[in-house]
Amino acid sequence: MTDLLARVFDLPETLSATPILAIGLTLSAFFIGNWLFRRLGRPLWLPPVLLSAFVLALTIALLPLDYARYRHGAEWLMLLLGPATVALGIPLYQQMHHVRALWRPIVCTLPVAATLASVYALVIAWALGASPEVLASLAPKSVTAPIAIGITEQLGGAVPLMMGGLLVTGVLATLFVDLLAGPLGIEDERILGFALGLNGHAIGTARAFEISPAAGAFASLGMGLTGVFTALVLPLILSIG
Repeated sequence: MTDLLARVFDLPETLSATPILAIGLTLSAFFIGNWLFRRLGRPLWLPPVLLSAFVLALTIALLPLDYARYRHGAEWLMLLLGPATVALGIPLYQQMHHVRALWRPIVCTLPVAATLASVYALVIAWALGASPEVLASLAPKSVTAPIAIGITEQLGGAVPLMMGGLLVTGVLATLFVDLLAGPLGIEDERILGFALGLNGHAIGTARAFEISPAAGAFASLGMGLTGVFTALVLPLILSIG
């Protein structure tokens, strides 16, 4: 009986040596977060990804599992971020006729919006005395995760801190786009989608697809263009500064 109990208590330690535990915890948190989101009445201010993050963080804190070991095991899931992002090109292709019709506003809007998305966070963090590592971690906060990870590593930032900023940015961008669209009289789904993708990356894009396929396609476009623009321009700006 004693040996059986010892094996049960040693099970998390044994599983943590393989990706099984990290992947299982992540997927379980994802399903629990979606279930809680439906039970709470689908609140805009508390999306499933935020609920899932809370559940996962609490689970890791309660288990005898080091975060570094969890992250190492979850790298298998991180590999899927790239293909998932690229797959968003399919709905974008299906809405290409709408994109061609609005290419001028898109070209004019993207550089300004993508630059402001990074600059205001850097200015606030710098004014509060943030270290260079924190600044490098917050700079790509509006970029989708696969690209943001590469930018953060190139700039010498901390990926866990960047991921936290990414989560907060996506949630708040989605919330404010939903809250301000009505009072500002913005009803065009293409504009809403582009704003969600540009400011809220994958979280905003997921919300855009709930609005309509057209909004989702423009969110994919905004997310992709913001990532490319930021990856090219941000390291150059910071190196000059």
